[in-house]
Amino acid sequence: MLGDERYLYLGFHGCEKQLAMEILLQKKDFHQSTNDYDWLGSGIYFWENDPQRAYEFARDVKQCNEPFVLGAVLDLGYCLDLTCRKHVQSLVSVWSTIVRPIYDSGNIKPNKPGRNVGENGELMLRFLDKYVIESLHKFNEAKGFEAYDSVRAGFWEGQEIYPTAGFREKNHIQICIRNPKCVLGVFLPKR
Repeated sequence: MLGDERYLYLGFHGCEKQLAMEILLQKKDFHQSTNDYDWLGSGIYFWENDPQRAYEFARDVKQCNEPFVLGAVLDLGYCLDLTCRKHVQSLVSVWSTIVRPIYDSGNIKPNKPGRNVGENGELMLRFLDKYVIESLHKFNEAKGFEAYDSVRAGFWEGQEIYPTAGFREKNHIQICIRNPKCVLGVFLPKR
């Protein structure tokens, strides 16, 4: 079926050097992030094909003592790929039928800039986005639908690289792995 192909992806994860070494030696697993502002929901976050952004995140946002980057080979499995229209439509449906009434009543925090505001006021604390995505996961579970193994989406961040550009200096694609079995292996990227 069109659009259901499976591919391998390279993801990069920024963390403390000590944790990276323990993951490489299979003494520990990747930490599943469960912050209430994680924009793609709970899971293990990777920067697709971008070790530099993973390092900058570990250094600047996580403020690691020894920022480090691990590479991972990922099979996204059954992926909620928000670069594809059909998956965006799933979020629109969940928003309009399940989440919007709760949001309108004031019981869900909106997305907001937060402490680590992007250069252009990007909404870095994505409370509402997480709520919508987690609501989709709960809906699928309640209906007995297949659970998503991962979530993938693009994020436009930073300054325009030239006037009226559709490109920004920190654009990236992020992957959230919900099913740890999708991490096929880890490696040290070349510096």
